[in-house]
Amino acid sequence: MDRSGTEDTHRAGPYTLLARERTVGGGELFAARADDGRLATVRIVEAGHAAVPGVRDRLRAAVAAARTLSGDFLVPLVDADADAPAPWLATRFTAGLSLRQAVDRHGPLTEPALRLLAGGLARALATLHAAGTVHGEVGPDSVLVTMDGPRIDVLGVPGATGGPPPAPTDDMSALGWTVLFAASGDDEDTGALPASLREVIDGCLYPEPVDRPTAEQLVDYLEDQNLPAPRGPWLPPAVTADLAAAAAAVGALAASGDRGPAPPPPARAAGTGVSRRNLVVLLAGGAVLAGGGAAALAISGGSSPSPARGAGGAGTPAPSGPPPGAPATSAPSASASSADGPEPIVLAGPDAAPAWSRAGKYAPTSLEATDEVIMVVGRKSTSFLATATGKRAFDALNTRDELGANMGRHPTAHADGVFYLLCDTPDQFGLLVAFDAARGKVKWAVNLAAGDPGGGGIVSRYSKNYVAVAGKTVYVCGQVRDVDGKYSADEPTTGYIRAFDAATGKVRWEVKGTDINNVLVPSSGSHLLAASAVPAKKPGHVRMIDAARKGARGWKKPVPHASFYFTTGWPLTCYADGLFLFAGGAGDTLFAVDAATGEEKWQRPFEARNGDQVRIGVPFPSVDGRTVHVPVGSDLVALATADGTARWVARLDGASDTGGANLFNASLRLGGRHAQCSADTVFATDSANTLWAIDGATGRARWKYTDDSQPDVGFLWTVGGDRVLIASHMTMTAIAARRS
Repeated sequence: MDRSGTEDTHRAGPYTLLARERTVGGGELFAARADDGRLATVRIVEAGHAAVPGVRDRLRAAVAAARTLSGDFLVPLVDADADAPAPWLATRFTAGLSLRQAVDRHGPLTEPALRLLAGGLARALATLHAAGTVHGEVGPDSVLVTMDGPRIDVLGVPGATGGPPPAPTDDMSALGWTVLFAASGDDEDTGALPASLREVIDGCLYPEPVDRPTAEQLVDYLEDQNLPAPRGPWLPPAVTADLAAAAAAVGALAASGDRGPAPPPPARAAGTGVSRRNLVVLLAGGAVLAGGGAAALAISGGSSPSPARGAGGAGTPAPSGPPPGAPATSAPSASASSADGPEPIVLAGPDAAPAWSRAGKYAPTSLEATDEVIMVVGRKSTSFLATATGKRAFDALNTRDELGANMGRHPTAHADGVFYLLCDTPDQFGLLVAFDAARGKVKWAVNLAAGDPGGGGIVSRYSKNYVAVAGKTVYVCGQVRDVDGKYSADEPTTGYIRAFDAATGKVRWEVKGTDINNVLVPSSGSHLLAASAVPAKKPGHVRMIDAARKGARGWKKPVPHASFYFTTGWPLTCYADGLFLFAGGAGDTLFAVDAATGEEKWQRPFEARNGDQVRIGVPFPSVDGRTVHVPVGSDLVALATADGTARWVARLDGASDTGGANLFNASLRLGGRHAQCSADTVFATDSANTLWAIDGATGRARWKYTDDSQPDVGFLWTVGGDRVLIASHMTMTAIAARRS
């Protein structure tokens, strides 16, 4: 390969080329590290293609357009130089394998995976085509498979394949051949396509371009089929194992500075896949990507507002380190400093002895508990156990939930002795059910589709991400999309809140909008906090929703760079003692504002001594609201809610289950319940498969419970009264909260 014109044979602009990944069209792809430490994928355009008349002009135009584009299935452009002697493009580093590698090594994809592949590529191309650009290089070598679905770069190299400039219909033909390859390997046998895809993929392969579907039509076609999404990881375990191995190999190069070729991924036995959670932990751990050890974190002294670090305004500095949405590249840990806060306490405690353990027939998908009863939701039924003994408390219900609790979804809640569940039955879909945990009876059930403002006809689709309850009101939150609307990943999603009477299930009010991407529902009071959906390169905000005024909008606070922090699904904010708390600045500062007025009460910045960027995780409050806990990498910091004063810092030691630094799962900002509190104990899971019980007053460990056989999604657990209830596959275990 000719790389003349770069600073040296191992560099392209500010990027050091670490390892060659693969060849795509008119260039070679390298894992690379920027001078500021960030990883990227750099593509060097081959000299022969760069010399073709018109290619550089088209490349400049494509780069200009690509800088404005982003989407769920697109890898964004972060840098480029079309005028260099050897033109190069840098995209955000994405851990994945090429589709060709995945299929060649492990065989064709299953039908659910093929549908996700086709839908993801169609959504990515819909974004590009709506912006007037064409990719031109969709194929098994350019498509990445990742733990979250397929990805393609936001642009191909114009003219790399020769001939006239490609058209959108060429992209659709390439999509068809790509899905066909994933279904049949190199046989290109359309009979290998599942029935649900055969018609539309055949259409993509029509010889006449005008007869091919558009990307938007393909998206609508798949959605109109209304088939269930894949259960659990979309990729086979062997593929996920290769993903983790490849990420580890590149991470090791990034840390060492080695410029040699990347070694092939080590062989893995079938069935030894790594979950998305573990892959994120791998990429976030210690020296894997940062090129250094764990960061020393300083809790900056003083909690008064600072114009340079405010939640909004022009004075907020631009973030450094990983781009928005990327996991942290280090595992920050607090260092001792009289000015910065209390001496950190390294967690160490005895192994907990279970109070009881029971095996069930099915693996639960989600859990919820009162002081007396555990609701165990499964794919076949919902059962109820006594927290004290694990024995059956009530007859099971025929309600079920296929998707369960995950990073962006939590279908259960409880308050005042009543369970609330988003579920289905054999003959009804989309139910909200209230179950009296004291009497063992269903109080009411509501078909959520009946609340669709479209009346008799379906005009919108409502996803149901989570249910929450406060006082006498139950809230269902999620996203809404018009059936006949146009899809664009550049546009913010529209979220909604539906409020139901907790006693009867009757709808009280509903609001929706792009300023409602996820919603925090405090356990008391009438003020909710909504985080906005953030389109590409635009700031986000949080705003108060006044439940007492039927969802009227209240105060609003800008949060620059919020796309990093506010993701669809589970809220990444918290409420404590009359205050809303959320991350602002560059994701490194906790802000506390009055829930009713929006007045800022205090802010607490976190800084890393070694220069690594700090990203705080999901804050969570104590039961009495007087303390808010902030996970930051390997540290859990307890702050006084009243003024942000640090009370204690608990620190994890050792390595995670993937070999990187051990981190609190709540610090990874994955959403969901990775930490909870009882009256006097803080419970939190880490990336070494351990659940910690931490004294809420001192920060010292009371006990730990490690389960190496837990499911890939991590601990499924909840707190009920004075017990912690843990599901691991088909076994339910209870541990006394204060038992050591």
